[in-house]
Amino acid sequence: MCDILLLDNLNKEDLKNLLVKNWMTHDGAWFLNCYLHYGIKEANKLNKGAIKTLSSFEINRVKKLSKLRDKKISNYEELKEFVNDAFSVLKGDFMDFKYSFPGENRIHWEMRKCFAFEGMKKLGVQEEYECGVIYRVSCWLKELGLKHKIEPKFKRCLLNTQERCIGDILVYFE
Repeated sequence: MCDILLLDNLNKEDLKNLLVKNWMTHDGAWFLNCYLHYGIKEANKLNKGAIKTLSSFEINRVKKLSKLRDKKISNYEELKEFVNDAFSVLKGDFMDFKYSFPGENRIHWEMRKCFAFEGMKKLGVQEEYECGVIYRVSCWLKELGLKHKIEPKFKRCLLNTQERCIGDILVYFE
């Protein structure tokens, strides 16, 4: 028996990307099976329900491991630190998006090539797909008790409606 396992040879980034890719592959396979069994309308509904349920566990696990562990995020600097922490472990190398903090309590995103949209194109349902990616981030913020607004307001994938996925999340601190 070999004493050195694959895990022993992986660095943190390789391990993170393997886990994120496997999780997103599972997510895609789950969506595909919902779509094939129930159709796109029901698959969108089930997907958002699953995202809402998952996000509570996911973001609380990240928060528990972060510096803000027991603290409520109460200002823009804490939000920036937390979002950077979350994406440092939850964003895979295949996820082609950028985010920034341009001020005024804003999180700005630009999705160059969306992995979810590309999957929906392969199924031929991209025009009916309701974005789960930005919805997931919105669920994180709700779980953290942060009121926010997404601009532009949308339901279906922005790559269909405006041919680019760019927007802002405005966060309101009490």
